[in-house]
Parts: sequence; structure tokens; C-alpha cells
Amino acid sequence: MYIESVKLNNFRNYTDCEVKLKPHLNVFKGNNAQGKTNFLESIYFSSIGKSPKTTREKDLILWGKDSAKIFINLKKQYFNQTIETFINQKTNKSVKINGLSIRKIGDLIGEMPVVYFSPEEIGLIKDGPADRRRFMDIDISQLNRNYFYLLCRYEKVLAERNKLLKQTKNIESLYDTIDLWDVQLADIASKIIFYRLDFIEKIKEPAKVVHANITSQKEELNVKYQGIQIKNIQEIKEKLLSLYKNSLKKDFEFGYTTIGPHRDDIEITINNIDIRSFGSQGQQRLATLSLKIAELALFEKQTGEKPILLLDDVLSELDNKRCQNLLKEISEYQTILTTTKFSKKIDENSAIFVVKNATIEEKIN
Repeated sequence: MYIESVKLNNFRNYTDCEVKLKPHLNVFKGNNAQGKTNFLESIYFSSIGKSPKTTREKDLILWGKDSAKIFINLKKQYFNQTIETFINQKTNKSVKINGLSIRKIGDLIGEMPVVYFSPEEIGLIKDGPADRRRFMDIDISQLNRNYFYLLCRYEKVLAERNKLLKQTKNIESLYDTIDLWDVQLADIASKIIFYRLDFIEKIKEPAKVVHANITSQKEELNVKYQGIQIKNIQEIKEKLLSLYKNSLKKDFEFGYTTIGPHRDDIEITINNIDIRSFGSQGQQRLATLSLKIAELALFEKQTGEKPILLLDDVLSELDNKRCQNLLKEISEYQTILTTTKFSKKIDENSAIFVVKNATIEEKIN
């Protein structure tokens, strides 16, 4: 799978723009604040239905305009597909796939799987567990749309249980009502944990290999899910029900649920050192990148289609050898890469684009 073309209308700083992409490496070169990252954002938004930069979708519309549109023409293994995304100042966004409107944003996820990396993605390791859970949830949702809807249901049931914990004045009266929510919550949570364990099991070895290749075999990356380690949904459910019961007093005192997938984490080590707390910024960034690159093979194996890789300003932080190793790792996937400088050779299925003042022109050698 690869993107054949992208059209932008009033998106961020672009008025009207159309770019025809190549199946392999697409380098977007230019100074800062010219629109390189905005172009990547448009593709990510068309894949996930959310921006990696802002929660205010109206900020994506060009200043002074009422609406914006992104049109993507996608080449898949057996057919072509179009994705049109509309953003309006007055109404919610809307999406059309092959000209047909979708009812829920969850129906978009997985249609065009993307892997996204930017300097801010280092938060996956450096920041709190929520960022690592988000990493898992976005990826698994792209692989399994049902997982996305599980997360939505989980948040609703969790909110109801927490509401009950906060509003109940004495713990004795909780025993008559909490079981109803515990059973529902455990049923959904057990499936979420099962899918997360499966995801980590499948990505940990590719991530280890990618990281070793990029670092010329100098570092060993290991990833482990921190939470319930049982790989049977029914047994996970039973374990959760027991944990809910045992933690009820603490939950009542705190006013929220202290057990479950919303509290879990990923342990990430390099050469047996937990880099969440003790890794350098360079190690954290490279480990994040390795995890992202490892997603490519996993997505391809699960879906039968090659995902699209979006790399925002990644080369500036790597030495020449690691840049070469990285470009070798991603050579078989369509990659859209932004940078201020690029002097390496490209093949006939790749291209270099110059970005200046929200205009994009292919550089002809």
C-alpha cells in the first residue's frame, strides 16, 4: 500500500496543494515553519481521525477560512481507494471513503495504517504510562477495529464505576451495587489486556532486531507489558474480579478505580537498564524510533498491506552511520520524511520535494 497523491485545501498554511508521491522514500526538505510537518499531519489525520499536534480540530483550518479538505488517493494491493476528510468551523468533521460517508470515526481506523514519529514522540518513553498506553491503543486499533470500540466501552463503564465510588458515602452500601459494574468492567478489560499482551509479544522481537541493526549491534532493546501476565481472557477476567474486590477499600478512599488496563504500563530497557527513568535522551529517542519501525513489519504481517511511515525531523538527531542504517531498515516501505538537509542518493521510486511558504515542488535531478 502507498499513497499516490495528496490534495490539501485550506489545511493549516496550505491554500491549494497537490503532491504526487513515490512508492518508496519521499523527502520533504526545507527550512522550519514552511509547512513540512503540516503535510505529515494531514496524512496522519486522514488515517486516525485525530491530529498528533492538537485536540482543537478548528486549528487545522487555514486562518480566515470556514473549512478545510484533505483528499488522499491510495494504492492498495488489489484496488485503489480514496479518503476525503472535511473539517468545518461550525460542524464536526466528516469522512468519505470511496465517495461514501462513514457514520463513525472508528470506521476510518485501519483503512490507511500509518506509523508516525516526531521529536515529541520521545514522550512515549520519557513521559508517563499514559503515553505508552496510547502507543499500544492506537496501533492495536489500526490492526483491530473492534479494539477501538472496546476502549470506548471501557471508558464509559469505568466512568460509571468511578462515579459510584465518589458519590457513595459509606463503603458498606457499595457492596450491593459495585458488583454490577465490576462484572462489566472485567469483561471488557480482560479483552483489552489480552490484545495488549498479544501486541507486545508480537512487536518485542522485531523491535529488538531493528534497534540492534540501527545501533550496529551495540544495544539490546527489550519491551515487556506491565500488568496482568495471563494470556487467557476468562482467567484475566477472574483475576480482575478478585483484584477489584481486594482493592475496593482503596478505591473507595481514592474515589477512583486503581486496578485495570487504564493503569498498566510498558517496561522498556536497553542493555537491561530501564530507560524510562535512567536512559539518556538519545537512547529514549532511538528506542522510540525502533518501536515505530518495528510496527511496519507487524502491520504488514497482520493486514497483508504495507503501512505508511511518517518521519518528522528524525535525521537531525542521528549520526551518519545510524542514518544509513535507518534508511536501509525502511527501504521497502513508503516513507514521507521531513528534514532541513538531505544529501543522500535516492532510487527511481523515491523523490525529493522542496517545501517553501506552503508550496511543494519536486526536485528534479
